[in-house]
Amino acid sequence: MAKPAKNDRQAVIDSIRKKQKGADKRRGFAIVGVCSLVALLLIGAAAYQPIKDWWDLRKFNDIDISSIGAPASACQDITTKAANGSSEHVPTGQTVDYEDSPPAFGAHWNEANVAPDPMERKLYTAEDRPEVEALVHNLEHGYTVLWYDETAAADDEMMDDIRGIATKFKGTSNLRLKFKAVPWTEEDGEAFPDGQHIAYTHWSIGGAGNDVSDTSTQVGVWQYCAEPSGEALEDFMIEYPYMDSPEPNAM
Repeated sequence: MAKPAKNDRQAVIDSIRKKQKGADKRRGFAIVGVCSLVALLLIGAAAYQPIKDWWDLRKFNDIDISSIGAPASACQDITTKAANGSSEHVPTGQTVDYEDSPPAFGAHWNEANVAPDPMERKLYTAEDRPEVEALVHNLEHGYTVLWYDETAAADDEMMDDIRGIATKFKGTSNLRLKFKAVPWTEEDGEAFPDGQHIAYTHWSIGGAGNDVSDTSTQVGVWQYCAEPSGEALEDFMIEYPYMDSPEPNAM
């Protein structure tokens, strides 16, 4: 009679082992499933912003820059100021104290090192923007720089307009596309005038075709705007093209 009992006991043990293996397998599948879901969520989160930016920018594909953002009336009158600092290079890493917020001219980092910033990149955030001293060198080379303050950076609609404007300047072979859109933070200097969140700047020699060696005609140029205006920017860059700069043919 002992043998059947032994067989029954073994059957129970085998059944328990089988159930345990099944439970282990289901647990393993659950762990894999959760890990896969987490991985997909992480990938989705990383891809969300670029996809959203692409989706938001579609509306700018077939319109002129002048149709992006606010009308030119959102901007103040253009102002100028006698410029200095042409070819005044300081060692890369050295801080320069600029009087204006933002600067349109002045001493800047040495071209032989990391400045000016390459033409390929048009739009920056506070996390990856070149230092102001490098961007002033870009101004000397004929770039127009759109600066946006922290209020604009926090405004999705204004940032969409800035991204849309930046897409109109893609390219590196046409020097007319010398443009950068960069943030201006409280660490950089004083705030823009009250109610103004955008600033266009350019380093002019007093007119395209002027003698670049005559520094007496050089001026810094500013235009402040309450919000991004492609119309005002287009007018600004027509009046102050890349040729109207101390070093127009340098990249």
